[in-house]
Amino acid sequence: RGEIRLRPSTVDAIRDDEVGKGDVLATARVGAIQAVKHTWETVPMCHQIPITNVDTEFDLGDDRVTLSVAVETTGKTGCEMEAIQGVTTGLGVVWDMVKAVEKGDDGGYPDTRIEGVRVVEKEKRTVE
Repeated sequence: RGEIRLRPSTVDAIRDDEVGKGDVLATARVGAIQAVKHTWETVPMCHQIPITNVDTEFDLGDDRVTLSVAVETTGKTGCEMEAIQGVTTGLGVVWDMVKAVEKGDDGGYPDTRIEGVRVVEKEKRTVE
């Protein structure tokens, strides 16, 4: 899970589907899933593992979008790196989609930041 802090007006625009680049959350969902599936290509020493399920969940607060990514595999290794890649890429896609309205007068992003990226839970189950 992680979050991107935004101006409240930006979150309202996401909620109302009024961002010029398109549907922010749908695009971020696709980016997150792609990142999960390609983690082994971008993180050195990660194994390519069979991904059997990816769930994404967005929560819109007053000044933030929180993204949770759950990954399942039948592989013999954990998939926490895949989940982390999904979260960071999904939040990066949100940033890319809203950067025109988040940008300050000097061209910077004074209110925008990605933070709190963490593994919330890791569960190992026996495959039946």
